[in-house]
Amino acid sequence: MLLVWLYGVMVVGAVSRSVFQIATEFDRAPLAYSLSAVAGLVYGFITYSLVRGGERARRAALVCCAAELLGVLVVGTWTVWEPSAFPDATVWSDYGMGYLFIPVLLPLSAIYWLRSSRAVEPHAAT
Repeated sequence: MLLVWLYGVMVVGAVSRSVFQIATEFDRAPLAYSLSAVAGLVYGFITYSLVRGGERARRAALVCCAAELLGVLVVGTWTVWEPSAFPDATVWSDYGMGYLFIPVLLPLSAIYWLRSSRAVEPHAAT
């Protein structure tokens, strides 16, 4: 339940921020604002998958969490090595520092939970 709540908060934060920035100042930092919008969509899909439940949704959430983690690591490293490429921050800039590092910690936690929750599910009788 905590993961669903945290992902929900991240959806609201990333989507609202990116919609405002894209609507008002897109030409200032189009890459940063577009990446924040993508992050919001990924967070939304993961939230939906976690709420939906089931094996298929769990696998989809696991794949999206891995993609999210990869995005955070790539964008985070890119913003550290070449800050001029991002005139404004994204959700994933500096590994999510502007969001208390939740963008890097959340997919790690979710991947751990999704993998361990599968291990404790009862097996069907054969």
